[in-house]
Amino acid sequence: MNKPRINFFFSNFIILVTVFLIDRVSKIYILKIAEVENSVDIYVTSYLNLYLIWNKGVAFGMFSANGSIIYNTITLIISLFIIFVFYMILLNNNIKRYFLVLIAGGALGNFYDRIIYSAVPDFIDLHFQGFHWFIFNVADIFITSGVFCLILVEFFYNNRNINEKN
Repeated sequence: MNKPRINFFFSNFIILVTVFLIDRVSKIYILKIAEVENSVDIYVTSYLNLYLIWNKGVAFGMFSANGSIIYNTITLIISLFIIFVFYMILLNNNIKRYFLVLIAGGALGNFYDRIIYSAVPDFIDLHFQGFHWFIFNVADIFITSGVFCLILVEFFYNNRNINEKN
């Protein structure tokens, strides 16, 4: 195996593990509070609360279901998505791979919770003047940031290619 390939693997692995660990530490902290207090409902600022809910669906609680067949199907789809993201990481040799690693790290964090707890603990509650955004967790921040950055890269990369052709 050549040196650039090893560096490629190592840097991506470090980022992936770091994202996963940041997510795990945040969730363990919240779950320890819930264990001691029997719930988590913490006022942080006038825009942010920590409020623990258990999400059995996908992003923002979509497709939540109590049936094990639906839950297992969603979990299988998520595992296939994670495999696809890893495949995309291997295909990319540019900055996109780092954003894909952010997505993979966050997705693995939430996937871990689905397997261990049969639900994902969400606890970050952003709100403004009575409007509450969906409650989410740190893994969701990494996933959303990665997707947003991929969109920006595609937008600017495609713009640059169009300008170069003209």
